[in-house]
Amino acid sequence: MRRETKEAPAVWTSAQWLEYFRANADRPLDCPWHLGSGASPEELALIVGSLRSWQLGETSDGAHLFETARRYADSEGDPEFVEVARLFIAEEQGHGEALGRFLDLAGVPRAQRDFSDTLFRAARHCLPGLEVWTTPVLMAEVHAMVYYNAIRKATGSLVLRRICERLLRDEVAHIRFQCERLAILHRRRPHWLRALTMGGHHVLFLAVTLGIWAGHRKALRAGGYDFGHFWRSAWDRMKHAWRALSPDAYQWEDARESVEAYGEPIGSV
Repeated sequence: MRRETKEAPAVWTSAQWLEYFRANADRPLDCPWHLGSGASPEELALIVGSLRSWQLGETSDGAHLFETARRYADSEGDPEFVEVARLFIAEEQGHGEALGRFLDLAGVPRAQRDFSDTLFRAARHCLPGLEVWTTPVLMAEVHAMVYYNAIRKATGSLVLRRICERLLRDEVAHIRFQCERLAILHRRRPHWLRALTMGGHHVLFLAVTLGIWAGHRKALRAGGYDFGHFWRSAWDRMKHAWRALSPDAYQWEDARESVEAYGEPIGSV
């Protein structure tokens, strides 16, 4: 029997991503806020410092990304990408607001400044260009898949668990969005330069992984992740993302014209 080969997907156009983000914005977070935080003092002692840091990281004003997206859209003749970037920023800010609202319910002040967040923002601002912005964001979102799963397991709070479930769902689409954009950018490079870029990715991901463990190990351990489990989970997910950002993973002709033709990006990365 001849084995059928699965056809490589086409990257979504900005019009398709615009359709997705608009549809997702119409699906608000269904959360039982009236129950209060529902987290015990013992739980909060383990996770709240870490949550404050992640909440701050999700709450960027997006000005740098928006300007970067505008320049990229102008250079590529892709005006719809600007609105896609705006909706992406709004979705991330919604994540931050949901986490902030939980902190409010728990009587915990929201963070105004955090060293790791400052360092991460500096990495994104060091050079202009969409790739410099996209790469560290992709790596943060890959780690977020591990982190929010840990927080979901670490708490009995129905509110916080519901927030984590929504964030995990949204992050799958965000990872695909970033991977597809990097695939477009990397497609223009010769293979030797792609290999060099991937070498840089591995070094950066190593640094990010160690930094996240150093800053959030107490919360991760509360969710059942010792260092070995965290390390394997993060690298396994990033390996999937690296495969998804390879230009060789896509077919580049006859791109499908509607979201329905390819399906929503809700499956696991």
